[in-house]
Amino acid sequence: MSEEVKVSKVEILKEGSHALRGTIVEELSPQFVAMCEDNCNVLKHHGSYQQDDRDFRGSDGKHYMFMVRSRIPGGRLTAQQVLTELDLCEEFGNGTLRITDRQGFQLHGVLKKDLRSAIKGINDAKLTTLGACGDVNRNVMCCPAPYKNNKVHQEMQDLANRLANHLRPRTSAYYEIWLKPQDGEEQDAEKVHEYLCTVPTGPEHVDEEPIYGKVYLPRKFKIGISLPEDSCIDVYAQDLGFLAVVENDQIIGYNILVGGSMGMTPANKKTFPAVAKRMAFCTPDQVIQVAEAIVKVQRDNGNREDRKQARMKYLVAAKGVEWFRKQTELYCGFPLADLHPTDVTGCDDHIGWHEQGDGKLFLGINVDNGRLKDEGDLRLKTGLRAVLRKYGMDCRNTALQGFILCDIDPSEKENINRMLAEHGIRSAEEWSIPRRLSIACPAYPTCGLAVTEAERAMPSVMDAIENVLAQNDLLGDRIAVHMTGCPNGCARPYSPDVGLVGKARNKYTIYLGGNTNCTRIGFLWQDMVPQEEIATRLAPIFSRYRNERQAGECFGDFCHRLGKEGLASA
Repeated sequence: MSEEVKVSKVEILKEGSHALRGTIVEELSPQFVAMCEDNCNVLKHHGSYQQDDRDFRGSDGKHYMFMVRSRIPGGRLTAQQVLTELDLCEEFGNGTLRITDRQGFQLHGVLKKDLRSAIKGINDAKLTTLGACGDVNRNVMCCPAPYKNNKVHQEMQDLANRLANHLRPRTSAYYEIWLKPQDGEEQDAEKVHEYLCTVPTGPEHVDEEPIYGKVYLPRKFKIGISLPEDSCIDVYAQDLGFLAVVENDQIIGYNILVGGSMGMTPANKKTFPAVAKRMAFCTPDQVIQVAEAIVKVQRDNGNREDRKQARMKYLVAAKGVEWFRKQTELYCGFPLADLHPTDVTGCDDHIGWHEQGDGKLFLGINVDNGRLKDEGDLRLKTGLRAVLRKYGMDCRNTALQGFILCDIDPSEKENINRMLAEHGIRSAEEWSIPRRLSIACPAYPTCGLAVTEAERAMPSVMDAIENVLAQNDLLGDRIAVHMTGCPNGCARPYSPDVGLVGKARNKYTIYLGGNTNCTRIGFLWQDMVPQEEIATRLAPIFSRYRNERQAGECFGDFCHRLGKEGLASA
């Protein structure tokens, strides 16, 4: 990188990391208590963040540990992969496995001495952590519904895999550090995945990254594939969204959406959350080229000086959609067609029993905030393990942190219902619709960016909100509530009906006026609201919605129509 170009410290670090090697191997040694800041930044590209347990910060310093994230395109899993992740969370983590709101898995509480074993264990199950974090394309999201004899769903899910594979980092550092057999270990060729590059010949080897280059992207990059009637993955929240256009049960192409992102820094007025902008249309055979071109436009034009301004949404906002389209066409080498009128019209949480299309059923299980654990009468981890061991069915993670069991013979429906109930796992009918649509980020105690609680606070917050909704006969309404412990917005809090964003310890900013389809950014309604007052503050708005809504009007649209001033009026 030229010295004349002013860049952030992280950019210099990436360029000098020898294709994401850094000195990670050296710092895995027991003599180091933790990894240095530079290696922590490199390590993210390998799918792991160094964290500390904030519940135990004290005079004896920080208790360091690692979060390890698996990249799972479209959330598609085998039973054995899920069972392996459940085993790993017990052997190396804190005993819980978390479904992310990008359809991945996260292990929490992994100690440095166990980091290699955890990552290798994930890869032995034919999953990977490479590219689950860092300045690269992250997990490619797609509707997880396992409909069979359905060309549209199958094509979208295949596309998610193809995009993930095409945009994967090529560095062999990942293999070197985590998977290459060490003394006494045997090589299993079947466990070396197709995405791994040739093992380097020496320590000075630097891998070629044909898409990312030496410094990778200016910031993280997210892709989602969606149907108009079911944007369950919040396609407008992605850096790059592909919205399928379907005619006669066939995908004729995709509307291309660019520049979505939920993160912001309240103290920095130049930052903002954004939903993606509609740009152009491409045919199915053009998608991979278009995606690569857009990644390269961001690579070469994104802000590398200020990481707070580095997401692609800021480039789209500064240059405009038409400029971005022209640049994409230059990198593609062909013109893009104009947008199709198709747009998002709905979403489905996929919870409950559904016909699969081949005579079998699938079952969507709501998982409160994605945490698979055994606690009290609810033994999610043990119950799912029992079902998967007995039936061995494929599975899916949803974008609302739910879990889908696939390929169920109708004759086994009642038996599976019984097994789940015995472990305290509630049926779809036992959850309110708002509860099924709610999600939260982990926040305390593991996330270093959190300023307050999210996942641990969300159940009691939703209990209080449900009480208010019940008083207004609204428990059956589609009202989505997303909560984060800081403004970075990992749980996409700026675009649902109700967004709760951590602002200070035990205090939140409330956003209203988004919608369940997450196609619109809400407005800041109230700031610095104590956690115990959230439901009370929302109560009069829910009451007005019950009494004043127009025919067919959802809660988010009602708030959007009235606006902040209208909601404040008597």
